[in-house]
Amino acid sequence: MSNQPEQRGAAGKDAVEYPGVSVIMTVLNEERHLASAVQAVLQQDYPGELELVVALGPSTDATDAIAAELAAADGRMRTVPNPAGATPVGLNRAIKDAKYDIIVRVDGHAVLPPDYVRTAVEVLQETGADNVGGIMFAEGTTPFEKAVACATNSWLGVGGARFHVGGEAGPAETVYLGSFRRSALERVGGFDEGMRRAQDWELNYRLRRSGGTVWFTPRMKVSYRPRPNVKALAKQYFRTGQWRREVVRRHSDTVNLRYLAPPLALLGIVGGTIAGAAGFWPGFLIPGGYVAAVVAGSLIVGRKLPLKSKVMLPVVCATMHTSWGAGFIFSPRDLK
Repeated sequence: MSNQPEQRGAAGKDAVEYPGVSVIMTVLNEERHLASAVQAVLQQDYPGELELVVALGPSTDATDAIAAELAAADGRMRTVPNPAGATPVGLNRAIKDAKYDIIVRVDGHAVLPPDYVRTAVEVLQETGADNVGGIMFAEGTTPFEKAVACATNSWLGVGGARFHVGGEAGPAETVYLGSFRRSALERVGGFDEGMRRAQDWELNYRLRRSGGTVWFTPRMKVSYRPRPNVKALAKQYFRTGQWRREVVRRHSDTVNLRYLAPPLALLGIVGGTIAGAAGFWPGFLIPGGYVAAVVAGSLIVGRKLPLKSKVMLPVVCATMHTSWGAGFIFSPRDLK
């Protein structure tokens, strides 16, 4: 398989063929965002055939009714049942029902840019990769959401992964969402249905282990709406930390300092605070140093934020770090 750089010139694009593409989506209680997500798919600037397969979980809102109305209005869209509601189960059901050999994943609350599918196909053909994807670009509207977006798009909040902070095109551990060759998905058995979260990272690991290439390109950028409050943010990152620990359990060679940093920081903060409270005052240097580092980092990455968001940014970053670390530490072996 070729790992040649992306070709962006006219000659490279003239050589690209545009085969049929199946876009897959899993939804559960997405009545607010489903119509806009579907519209963005069906209005893609793509020269080839395109279909959308939506796996419907057991929603308790109007998601199913909206999906039925959208499917009736455009024959390129259809739905499949996903009674379990689990994301990897729904993805596998949609893949099984899809009729084309290029599979593009999209979330029910994401809005694809008009050239997303075209770019995915071009990069797949130009690089020979099994999976290509780009940037999860967080955008907020409220002061809190803007602070979360800033943290999510920066090294301070989530580390240096290119699908968060951007970077040069090339092979990567993982990418946001993903656009796949069906043959590659079949080669590794599709998504692991036991992975309720982090199933994309785990799948990309197996693709790479099987000899395939996962390719990051900054040409593919998808807007993402962050969580609206501290409680929702903490829950999100706690669950993410739990499932990242599950990836490490299944694939021990994936552990690295980036994943260990949040739990180690949390243990240091708790341990230092306890030691300081017990009379060993130097223990307070650990939590104090962490607070100072987060505040200083927030001043750097958040310099363009509105004042309210600037004030919230250190709290947002600390919530993300400690919740992720706690989830990693308190991740049961029978995680569901």
